[in-house]
Amino acid sequence: MFGTAEARPERIIGRTRVGGGARVRRSTVIRRGFTLIETALATVIVGVGVLAIVSAQTAFHKQNSWSTHASTAMRLGNEIREMTLNLPRHDPVTGDSFWGPEANELWVGDYDDLDDFDGAGNGLIFSAEEGNGPINARREIIPNMAGWTQIVQVYNVDPFDITVVEADGSTNMIKVEVAVTYQGPMDVEPSEVTRVSWIAPG
Repeated sequence: MFGTAEARPERIIGRTRVGGGARVRRSTVIRRGFTLIETALATVIVGVGVLAIVSAQTAFHKQNSWSTHASTAMRLGNEIREMTLNLPRHDPVTGDSFWGPEANELWVGDYDDLDDFDGAGNGLIFSAEEGNGPINARREIIPNMAGWTQIVQVYNVDPFDITVVEADGSTNMIKVEVAVTYQGPMDVEPSEVTRVSWIAPG
């Protein structure tokens, strides 16, 4: 009928709704998840990052453990050095005629000269496993030192070349050397951590 406004029906054309004389854009949201390749790539990236962190942490703990062991070993070596620092080279009674501990010197508390600390010539061992060490400068056993060992050796050396070892009692120059080893609970054998040496001149 003329003069009468008829409502035109709405229809949807693509993304445009036509009707009422106005055109309104309709937003369309497309939802999609991760693809298999994206998921795998993210897993690889996260995995590499975690492995890098774990590896760095392990390296840090190993380095920290070694630093602690090195400090402990240096302390044990210096305990022997401090203990023997003021001792004469040879026994006050027998002199240089006898190398090693005298017959009446049965333990470390009896040792009164440097050559006593060579033991039987193969070195003197102080360790928790042996029940006699490690020891401090006062010749006392240090507690809670399982796995640690002090190995003391005494040499006669050439006065003009201290790297040359001479026969026992043959020179007036004595070199004292302390090797400190450690064997952890999971170690097959002990490993040397440090070696301390010094010269007792004639």
